[in-house]
Amino acid sequence: MHVLRKLKLSARLGVLIAIFAMGFVLSGAWAFKTLDTLKVNGPIYDRIVQGKDLIADILPPPEYIIESYLLALQLSRTPDAARQQALAGRIRSLQGQFDARHAFWQKQGLDPETGRLLLDDAYRPAQEFYRLAFDALVPAARAGDAGQVAAALQRLDAAYEAHRAAIDKVVVLASQRVATDEGEARTLIWRDSALLLGIMVLAMVAAVVVALLVARSITAPLRHAVEVARVVASGVLNSRIRVRYPDEPDQLLRALQEMNGSLQRIVGEVRSGADNIATATNEIARGNDDLSVRTERQASALQQTAAAMEQLTGTVRQNSDSARQANQLVQAAAQVAQRGGQAVGEVVQTMQSINASSRKVVDIIAVIDGIAFQTNILALNAAVEAARAGEQGRGFAVVASEVRSLAQRSAAAAKEIKGLIHDSVQQVEAGSLLVARAGSTMDEVVQSVERITGIMAEISAASAEQISGLEQINTAITEMDSTTQQNAALVEEAAAAASSLRAEAHKQAQIVGVFQLDGHGVSRLALPSV
Repeated sequence: MHVLRKLKLSARLGVLIAIFAMGFVLSGAWAFKTLDTLKVNGPIYDRIVQGKDLIADILPPPEYIIESYLLALQLSRTPDAARQQALAGRIRSLQGQFDARHAFWQKQGLDPETGRLLLDDAYRPAQEFYRLAFDALVPAARAGDAGQVAAALQRLDAAYEAHRAAIDKVVVLASQRVATDEGEARTLIWRDSALLLGIMVLAMVAAVVVALLVARSITAPLRHAVEVARVVASGVLNSRIRVRYPDEPDQLLRALQEMNGSLQRIVGEVRSGADNIATATNEIARGNDDLSVRTERQASALQQTAAAMEQLTGTVRQNSDSARQANQLVQAAAQVAQRGGQAVGEVVQTMQSINASSRKVVDIIAVIDGIAFQTNILALNAAVEAARAGEQGRGFAVVASEVRSLAQRSAAAAKEIKGLIHDSVQQVEAGSLLVARAGSTMDEVVQSVERITGIMAEISAASAEQISGLEQINTAITEMDSTTQQNAALVEEAAAAASSLRAEAHKQAQIVGVFQLDGHGVSRLALPSV
């Protein structure tokens, strides 16, 4: 591989042509040797024919009934029945082989004359031979009839001779055909060998010519490509490259053409980009200066904001403590109001109990009044009865009069007590109404205190949340202050980077200024076309 890399492409193609030529010569020589070996009357052909002749000389052919004829002669001369049976079986087997080969040759498409001699003239006597052997000879031999055996042999001889005459004609005709085929094969092999030799010579000449043309078609574009590469390496990007064919070398030239155009675009873009970068770096530098000033102002404002937020946080924390104390006082007042409400409720229940007891007393007095009224009636009735009784009822009348007087006093006392109880009930009811109003008022006070307690709790929670939020704001402002200071440092670094970038852009502009592009007053370089 390293040796080939040291050679030019034309030399490599020459080596390739030489290898192909040697391959053609070797393959042609090997083909001639193979044809000479396999041709008619050649070594392999002679060995094949020799083997077939040897088999034909050793084994009797199935299509020729000479073996059957010999077995028939043996059968006619042996008196042994077992021997006769064995010979008859052999003849039957040979008949089967004869029929099988006859069927084979019927399918081979022999020429008309050979087919007539083999399939008709030789076949009919053979069939007659086998028919006579099994219908006449075998029965006569088994019966031991010598006369019948001799007569059968005469008929078998006639059939065999007719078959033999047809077979001899087939052999003569087949030998003539084989000789003719061998002559035609020798002629065909000689002609094809000469044709193969001519084709090989023409192929070698054509291969050499085509290889030279291919080498020229490859090396010329490559030389052109080398010239283009050298021109591009010198910095000239406006050279003209002509591409006329779609093959690989011209594809290389087309790729160089595209590369040249791409380099023109890239260099132009780089040149334009360098100018843009220089302009942008100047703007970045001015922007960094402005940003530095604004960053310093922002840092000062953040410090003032942090101080104000610390004061606001202290104020909110003080408000939260005051709200927490007020919430505790309101909760204490709510507890006192709840206890007052409970006491008023107990008074209301007591007044209601007194009212109920007074009503029961009124009912009892009403019962006493009823009893006094009934006693008065009874005393009146007793006085009337005593008056009717005369002297006997005078003492009873006195008692009845006293009882009546007592009943009247009891009724009067009951009426006075009823009036007093009625006044007491009215006063108790009035007191109950007042106590109920006081209880309702205390309930409203308790509810108001509870609402105030909830509001104060919300105020306290909101103050705590405000403190947490203000602490987060303080943390955020501190982080913003730190970030602002970092930004100020980054702005200084960006200014230094912009200055370095401006210098690098100027350097890049000087580098790409070496290349000559279209539209820059440089003449186009005409390269030799392929």
